[in-house]
Amino acid sequence: MSLDLTLLGVAIAGISLSAPLIAATAAPALAVALWRNVLAVGVLTPVALLRHRAELRATGAREVGLSAAAGVLLALHFGLWLPSLHMTSVSSSIALATTTPIWTTVLLRLRGHRSSGLVWAGITVAFLGVLLLTGVDLSLSPRALAGDALALAGGMAGAGYMLVGSEVRRTVSTTAYTCVCYATAAAVLLVVCLIAGVRLGGYSGETWLKLAVLTLTAQLLGHSLLNRVVQGLGPAVTSTGILLETPGAALIAALWLGQHPPAAAYPALGIILLGLALVVLDGRGRRGG
Repeated sequence: MSLDLTLLGVAIAGISLSAPLIAATAAPALAVALWRNVLAVGVLTPVALLRHRAELRATGAREVGLSAAAGVLLALHFGLWLPSLHMTSVSSSIALATTTPIWTTVLLRLRGHRSSGLVWAGITVAFLGVLLLTGVDLSLSPRALAGDALALAGGMAGAGYMLVGSEVRRTVSTTAYTCVCYATAAAVLLVVCLIAGVRLGGYSGETWLKLAVLTLTAQLLGHSLLNRVVQGLGPAVTSTGILLETPGAALIAALWLGQHPPAAAYPALGIILLGLALVVLDGRGRRGG
């Protein structure tokens, strides 16, 4: 578990770069979501064909179908959450989108998995840490409420993505799974971008460089490592750990963009870590220490 927790930390650092990089990239948000998946597939496909060709041939229809389903859910997560940032307050969007571990635990319960009180306590504490940092800024305007609904749905889609991925990863390697998953997400996002008339090219060299860095950090080191560790840590621990993205992004924005983090960033980080520790302790207890 110690290696998985280390890799989880690397993954969180990777996804924490996502928001600052997107904010600094001169491209539409949905186009950014598309290109990070397309570029990731471009990197993963040669590796999958060279090192996992036999596995890909032997992968059954069920595993391929589940991997594709996870890709659809990932595309939904991006496609629902990113537009919400322009419809409601950023704080409300982040707070609602990071309800992923709550929905993950609810979905696990519906599948017959009983989560202990320690898990629920850990998720609650960690989510309170997110609320401490983002605050509560609810508006009753129709546009803001629609944005809130999109962010909440994005959090639900993220939970489904995490659970389906954990199921596939029982029998399929990370590379083979993510190759199919990201390719499906890219295909879905391409259709959405074409329908919405999103500009997909004509960017500067600096923008393409930032898209490449985003792919390397947030997609390959971030999401791919999350898919790597979910097999060992389980979806509850992994999704709770993702809550660390919020204070992580705030601290990175402070160092890189010169945006001073709010005073609540540091205590929020400690509270989220405490909540994650409770969920991890529950997992260790179930494994016998």
